[in-house]
Amino acid sequence: MRFTDYTFGSIRVDGVMYEHDLVVDRGRIRKRKKAASRAFRDQYGHTPLSASEDIPWRCRSLVIGTGAHGALPVMPQVHDEARRRNVEVHVLPTAKAIELLAQNAKDTNAILHLTC
Repeated sequence: MRFTDYTFGSIRVDGVMYEHDLVVDRGRIRKRKKAASRAFRDQYGHTPLSASEDIPWRCRSLVIGTGAHGALPVMPQVHDEARRRNVEVHVLPTAKAIELLAQNAKDTNAILHLTC
């Protein structure tokens, strides 16, 4: 999977431009559905990543891109669930997350926030 042209609000993956948050699950891309996390928006000032979302846990490593400025909050329950499932979590600004994915994407899933 090749990630290119990341700018605030968009990214190109394998030649296809996306303008919404992405979930990479075993080589497939889908839109991040954050409705389950909206209930926590007031607590964080931003819709966080919560364990209530459809997180792609079937992996050894989960890369979470927190946006251009690293503003996506990741709730503690996500880290708790990752430990329970023996999944290593990497939380980085999205540009750094993409660099990490380029180095080693084997058995790695991702959630990429494209703004903030």
